[in-house]
Amino acid sequence: MKEAARPIYRPIYLDCQATTPVDPRVVEAMLPFFSEHFGNPASITHAYGWAAEAAVSQSRQTLAAAIHAEPEEIIFTSGATEANNLAIKGVAEAYFAQGKHIVTVQTEHHAVLDPCDYLETLGFDVTRLPVQADGLVAIADLEAALRPDTILVSVMAANNEIGVLQPLAEIGVRCRDRGILFHTDAAQAIGKIPLDVNALSVDLLSMTAHKVYGPKGIGALYVRRRRPRVQLAPQIHGGGHERGLRSGTLAPAQIVGFAKAVELAIATMAEEQAQLATWRDRLWQQVQTLPGVRLNGHPTQRLAGNLNISIEGVDGQALLLGLRAIVALSSGAACSSTKTTPSHVLKALGRSDALAYASLRFGLGRFNTAAEIDRVAEAVCETVTSLRQASAQPSR
Repeated sequence: MKEAARPIYRPIYLDCQATTPVDPRVVEAMLPFFSEHFGNPASITHAYGWAAEAAVSQSRQTLAAAIHAEPEEIIFTSGATEANNLAIKGVAEAYFAQGKHIVTVQTEHHAVLDPCDYLETLGFDVTRLPVQADGLVAIADLEAALRPDTILVSVMAANNEIGVLQPLAEIGVRCRDRGILFHTDAAQAIGKIPLDVNALSVDLLSMTAHKVYGPKGIGALYVRRRRPRVQLAPQIHGGGHERGLRSGTLAPAQIVGFAKAVELAIATMAEEQAQLATWRDRLWQQVQTLPGVRLNGHPTQRLAGNLNISIEGVDGQALLLGLRAIVALSSGAACSSTKTTPSHVLKALGRSDALAYASLRFGLGRFNTAAEIDRVAEAVCETVTSLRQASAQPSR
């Protein structure tokens, strides 16, 4: 008789800013499109293609409604990174005759900063705004940076490391008054805070599924079609899909999962975010009993499920190693976790290298429990205390 496999213990997952597990209800919605409804949405001559296209069309409507847009303004991409690249490089290429100045923020995701770096090699001028100690952009700094040749402002809705919510409406109205296009990376915000592209005066908005309990590999870019009608130069050519802005065969299963994930998040947003905020505050109350613990980012104008702290007097790598058997989390962005440099976000807040390295980002999510939060808080306090005691021992 074959011996039963031993269950593998896995730590508590608190890294939901990196990615989230796919909600079982999302999986259920996706499954038929892998086998039963497997058609290509672009195949318009038979029922298989019609079924796939109908599902894509309905999903497009769902995602548009979530941000108060029109369905034809949603362009599907492989994720927020591609959406950001399409928005930034697409605008630069389409509007360079009007100006070559772009404004962004030092704490943006690298999916925004790196395309801006690339555009500089082509002769564009990029202003990277500083942030205040709480991570928020000063509107006065933004206004001072705008120029007659500014064609685009890109400011993320919610920061992926410190969870700070930028004042999009204030930024948007200033861009609109000057005829400057406004892009926001809303990868961390979709389904977690209300988003209305009209109320916020947003012209381009990037989003992705896997931050909101949907599948990886699917995202979208909202592109305004009226007042103003945004022009974009496509970055992927071949086939003319998505109004010619993003060629490539669409993935109905991924798209359906994306829409279902956002639909579920919107339906339960108030209740779910209130619960996450309660757990976040509970975690913060317990870990701040340790001396030398600093909160990174604005205390309240932040994502409900985000807590980012720096801890004095401990080695950052030793801290993560000491916690990894209990909790899965990170010290910064997942896309930068292999880099040896300190977080550019925390450095922009004025944190020293030592504090930036000794930081923890807790990303709380839908499937966590209060008991898990308490266990993690206990583990953090125990590990920090142990590391400090060890470092205080005289060397032999």
